[in-house]
Amino acid sequence: MIAFVDGRLVQKDPTFVIIETHGIGYQIRISLQTYSSLQEGERCKLITFLHIKEDAHTLYGFSTEKEKKVFMDLISISGVGPNTALTCLSSMNASEIVQAIVNEDVKTVQSIKGIGAKTAQRIILELKDKMKKELPAGEASHISGISHNTLRNEALSALMTLGIAKGAAEKSIDSILKKEGNISLEQLIKYALKSA
Repeated sequence: MIAFVDGRLVQKDPTFVIIETHGIGYQIRISLQTYSSLQEGERCKLITFLHIKEDAHTLYGFSTEKEKKVFMDLISISGVGPNTALTCLSSMNASEIVQAIVNEDVKTVQSIKGIGAKTAQRIILELKDKMKKELPAGEASHISGISHNTLRNEALSALMTLGIAKGAAEKSIDSILKKEGNISLEQLIKYALKSA
C-alpha cells in the first residue's frame, strides 16, 4: 500500500495531479478541496489510498488526514465507490459532509451528484454514530443534539397547531434551516411565525 507521495507537483488538474518523486511521476486522483490547496511547481505531500480493481490500479490523494478518513468512511458504504466519494469531497469539504451526516440532513447528502435518496439514507444510517464518536470536542459542540429532521417535524407540528397552513409552514421552516444552520426549536418557531 502506498501511504503517501511526497515530491514536486508537475501537473495540476481539477481532477488529478502528477507528482514527481525520484524520477517517477505518480498520477493521483484528487478532490477540488485538495486541488485548491496545491501550488504547481512546488513540493507537496499527499496522503494516498490505492484502489485496486481487476482492470485498474488508481491512486487517490488527499491534502489532509480528515479528508482521507471521510473518503474511507464513504467507500465503506455499499453503493458508494471511490469516484462517488471523491465527488462528495469535491462538492463539500470533509467537515460539511460529517456535519450533514451527523445532523441526518438527507437533503444535503442527496444533493451531491451521484447520490440518490436511498444511498443518502444508507450513508447517514451507517455512518452517523461512527462519525459522532470521532468528532473532536470543539466540533461536536457545533452539531446540535437534535437532528434537523426531528427539529423540522417538531416545528412543523407546533406551527400547524397554531393555525398555519402546512405548505406555508414547511416553506418557512426549510428556508430558515437553510439560512441559520444550528438553531433551537424555540428560535425556529419564532422566526417561522414572523415569516409565515
